[in-house]
Amino acid sequence: MRQRATRDQQRLDSGAVTSPKDLENLQKEIVSLAKRQGDLEDVVLEVMERRESAQERVAELTERVGSVQSKIDDATGRRDAAFEEIDGEAATVTKEREVVAASVPADLLKLYDKLREQQGGIGAAKLYARTCQGCRQELAITELNEVRAAAPDTVVRCENCRRILVRTAESGL
Repeated sequence: MRQRATRDQQRLDSGAVTSPKDLENLQKEIVSLAKRQGDLEDVVLEVMERRESAQERVAELTERVGSVQSKIDDATGRRDAAFEEIDGEAATVTKEREVVAASVPADLLKLYDKLREQQGGIGAAKLYARTCQGCRQELAITELNEVRAAAPDTVVRCENCRRILVRTAESGL
């Protein structure tokens, strides 16, 4: 468009066009081209402004993504460390359980494992203040009397949840 306007201006300035009507049309075309060029430059400026705005937004979002990614990486690292710690504790507890299980009679261990499976992982419960800590039910007087009368090495069970009751000084007997 600029080339065309320059060419038309040179034709006008050169005096090659002698007809007044052609001169008038040439001047109108030059004005029209200048107006169109101004409109196009405005559009280009608007597009450039929008592009700048979009680039700023991209930079902002990229920074936010980096921040979120660093938080994710940090949380993942903490999670992995916690898993390692838990796995270590589980291995230690498993070894301790094996040692203790070796000293427990086989029939009692079999009963305990069966109850653990039936009761969601808890096969024995502490008897605390005349209450079974497995089902949180207070034992009836007759049950308490039976537990009191049982020998210390006798296996006693809760009548409600059927777990093995572990008697302590806090049992309330």
